[in-house]
Amino acid sequence: MSIALEFSGKTALITGAPQGIGAQMARMSQVQVTTLSPSPRPSPAGRGRILSRLTAKQNAGFAGGSPKTIEARDWCSLSQRERVRVREIATNNRCLRGTCATWLLLTLWTLSLALEPTAHAAAEISEARVKEIAAMLPAKPAGLGRPITERAAWKKLARRPAYAAIVSDARKLAKEPVPELPDDLYLDYSRTGNRDRCQAILFARSGRLATLTLAECVENRGRFVKPVVETIAGLCAERTWVYPAHDGALNNFQGRTVEVDLRVTQVAWELATADFLLGDKLPAYTRRLIRENVERRVFQPYRERLEGRRGSMFWLSATHNWNAVCLAGVTGAALALKESPEQRAWFIAAAEHYIRNFLKGFTPDGYCSEGLGYWNYGFGHFLMLGETIRQATGGRADLLADPVALAPALFASRAEILNGIYPTIADCHPGTRPGEKISRYLAERLGVPVTGNRDEIFSRPDRNLISTTLFALLPRQLPIAQRADRVGDSPLRTWFKDGGVLICRPTKNSKSKFAAALKGGHNAEHHNHNDVGSFSVVVGQTMVLCDPGAEVYTRRTFSAQRYESKVLNSFGHAVPVVAGQLQRPGADARAVVLRADFSDAEDTLALDIRSAYGVPELQKLERTFVFRRAMPMSLVVRDEVEFSGRKPFETALITWGRCKQISPTELLITDGHDAVRVKIDTGGRAFAVRNKILDEDIHGPGKPLRIGISLDFPAEKAVVTLTLTPAKSPAAIR
Repeated sequence: MSIALEFSGKTALITGAPQGIGAQMARMSQVQVTTLSPSPRPSPAGRGRILSRLTAKQNAGFAGGSPKTIEARDWCSLSQRERVRVREIATNNRCLRGTCATWLLLTLWTLSLALEPTAHAAAEISEARVKEIAAMLPAKPAGLGRPITERAAWKKLARRPAYAAIVSDARKLAKEPVPELPDDLYLDYSRTGNRDRCQAILFARSGRLATLTLAECVENRGRFVKPVVETIAGLCAERTWVYPAHDGALNNFQGRTVEVDLRVTQVAWELATADFLLGDKLPAYTRRLIRENVERRVFQPYRERLEGRRGSMFWLSATHNWNAVCLAGVTGAALALKESPEQRAWFIAAAEHYIRNFLKGFTPDGYCSEGLGYWNYGFGHFLMLGETIRQATGGRADLLADPVALAPALFASRAEILNGIYPTIADCHPGTRPGEKISRYLAERLGVPVTGNRDEIFSRPDRNLISTTLFALLPRQLPIAQRADRVGDSPLRTWFKDGGVLICRPTKNSKSKFAAALKGGHNAEHHNHNDVGSFSVVVGQTMVLCDPGAEVYTRRTFSAQRYESKVLNSFGHAVPVVAGQLQRPGADARAVVLRADFSDAEDTLALDIRSAYGVPELQKLERTFVFRRAMPMSLVVRDEVEFSGRKPFETALITWGRCKQISPTELLITDGHDAVRVKIDTGGRAFAVRNKILDEDIHGPGKPLRIGISLDFPAEKAVVTLTLTPAKSPAAIR
């Protein structure tokens, strides 16, 4: 279902409304918007009458009354606070709870964005701060690393085998044409929902620019200049730099608008970096082409939106990776291309202002709900943005010196479960680890003990022009931004109290390498999975019981059908199925911590997870974890459920490995040489174990196996206890 709203010459299209919502959605969609120009600002009393009228219209329409109209004139006449009040009243209306409400609120939210006067945006950028920053900047723009003319730096890198390999790869690429990007390939996503086929070519184009530019900087013989020029021309000839998945309506592809997304900002920064590194080795027309395209595709729309001359960009206020990635790309490109110090200062001031929203996306204790992979991506770009600004201002502006940045900076170092294995919560790929360069950079800037060879870590190329150049050519001495105080952390556990995630580890000298990650949280987190109460277990070198992590992204992944995926909804997580119902999405589907007691001997975390299920008869659902460090180590998972009548109940385990029932009440779950023994106690109630492969495209070693443990008969009250202990895999015994 789609809802199209047109007003003041603008159209907002809400697509992907959930299926099966019947007459209720039909009634709700009767709320219309008329295309009327905003009236002059009324008096407070007049706005109060408008507020009452809008609220009454919303409630009548939501309750199934006659079609109502929300006039754009009325909406524009309200202040932002008053508009929020309208939405709050709508939210509190009982008829708005559920899937249908989500989509109507999205409609109202879209209205508020499209009709919101944006003149205030420019006022948020302090003119005084711009002048202050301008005085810190050099007269000429500068990009990352060292230009090709500074031969000492590049000759040092050339002595490393990895850079000899880059030159070898560049020789092969120079003989090949720029990968073609026909219209049909870009349109593939809009037709089939497949992201990968087109993105493979887009990544190859950027990778080609990185390899050829780095090879020319290393060699300085001129033989890679021509293919660099051809690659730049190919990038600048693209109809749009926006990812196909971010241009579902094809407005950018068809030239109806110019938007700024993740790839747009990345390409801009890559081109600006290539221009800075190669300088006059590039023909004058190529350098003009870079500036014209970055100005048209990035700087102009960005500045127009910030100055209130066009609609806003959602990622400026976003609290997830988009904010840091896009701000880094825009600002990095500006520092390398903009001639005027005052103009460069404006971009830095804007970045300083809006990057605060990214940091708001972390809980106060630094938990990253997007998962470790997106921490690498988002916080990694925060660091690259900060280092770029720090170098440009001679160290007088430093994003990492903000006290609010410290807890997010420590997330990865605190999140390890055991033996280099990290949680795969949210859209995280199995096997993800903290970026080595990011970790080393943070250690130096936060005064944390460092390990490994600095030059080897930082100089290792990753075929990304920006990160390779920034880290490979860092100054020898990095100043301390602020010192990390880790005194409060115990090696036995990490408790992200605000994020609701507990990581339990064995004692240092324990013979049993057994650990667990336990998740509370809620079901409206960034890159959310419906996983309140889930857990993973690591034995030795293997996550034997797992969270499957991200699926391969398609159109469905970021649509109203997201939770049709059996690895994104709660069916693909180690949580109960209650009265035949899976968990529901939303911030009010959350775990309430009832008890959090920690000691050297054991850790106990008790959660009330009843709100995660939309089951009216559910009176109680408490999940209690007890992690015991005494030998034999164990994790006890106890579910206590009560209904107002008899209802079915099932719990589950998820693994990449295999499951064998070795006795009526015991399972052996194996993955390679590591295993977990599971003892099932249902208080004497009959139960069944059913294994099901989760048939979804994912990034793991195969298709995950769901092990369902369900009571044979509906119950009014039940207690199901699973006791998990490390075990020897038959493969290890052989």
